[in-house]
Amino acid sequence: MFESSAASVPEPLRSPPSPGLTRVEPQSDPFTAAITPSAISLGGPRMGNLATFTISARLHGRSVLTDTDLTRDEIVEVLDTAVRLKKFRRAGQHHGYLAGKSLGMIFQHPSTRTRVAFEAGMAQLGGQAIFLGVHDLQIKRGESLADTAQVLSRYVDGIVARVSAHADIEEIAAASSVPVLNGLSDRCHPMQALSDLLTMQEAFGGLAGRKVAYLGDGNNMVHSLLLACSAMGVSVSVASPHGYQPDPEVVNHARWLASASGANPEVIVTDDPMTAATDADAVYTDVHVSMGQTDAATRAVALAPYKVTPAVMAMAKRSAVFMHCLPMHRDQEVSAAVADGPQSIIFDQAENRLHLQKAVLLHTLSSAVV
Repeated sequence: MFESSAASVPEPLRSPPSPGLTRVEPQSDPFTAAITPSAISLGGPRMGNLATFTISARLHGRSVLTDTDLTRDEIVEVLDTAVRLKKFRRAGQHHGYLAGKSLGMIFQHPSTRTRVAFEAGMAQLGGQAIFLGVHDLQIKRGESLADTAQVLSRYVDGIVARVSAHADIEEIAAASSVPVLNGLSDRCHPMQALSDLLTMQEAFGGLAGRKVAYLGDGNNMVHSLLLACSAMGVSVSVASPHGYQPDPEVVNHARWLASASGANPEVIVTDDPMTAATDADAVYTDVHVSMGQTDAATRAVALAPYKVTPAVMAMAKRSAVFMHCLPMHRDQEVSAAVADGPQSIIFDQAENRLHLQKAVLLHTLSSAVV
């Protein structure tokens, strides 16, 4: 039996104004605050062999579109739930806490980890997921995303969207009456970054005070790493060539989160991969050409010096790990010797997508409140 108290909820970490990134706090009045549930209690004697599982109700009914939609304390709660669900999964213990719930999945891009982790996760939690590719919907015939979201909201309990443009998921969320989760957009990839926090927590025994070095272009993955890691007290050093560095707005936001984290992590952007990797606990990279990018040849030339090699890993700590969000092109963004070497934890990362996404589903879709 696993129990988690939500009696003491720390003050949320508030973010400065930042278009497209800042969480908007819902308005409330004293009466609403007085009746807001503080916890969700799942399982128990009336649910057969389901162990009692108590989580905070703070995320109930909430959407997660960007990394800053969760406060530092909420991230801790989700990671704690993911750890417990992972133990259940490995012990073969039934944990169908979302029985009767359904998840709609709007995918504009193909996917392995995001799709399978959500589909398998909903099944393991006792619910079901309905995959909806672009050819499965009327969007191709001109139906708007807003209309699609309103219709799906009448059918399902939550929506996952994997979209080309971040504005698309914002349109879906604005029209939806159920929680919307970002399965990837061109702006950020919060489910991957949260999973990476879980993986690093397992690898290092904790997060605060650690350092992640990211080598590659300033894409959606590094944006999420910057925001999620800095909020949790993890330093991030990004090495990218000029013209391919992360959005300055995201970098500034990450620095603000770092200053508020209490652990004084550093947020550094450089064009020197060796400098970025120095004394890192983890060296991270991504593909050099992402989905939808048409300048493949130019990017390949510009990013070639940012390949993770044994020489780069030698600049990090002796205990450092190699991380990649996958899919991966060996001997392009990373040497095969590193990708398949003893420091690589890429498949631990991939597995943790399942446990983390299940935790987010449990927090946002559960409804047995106390």
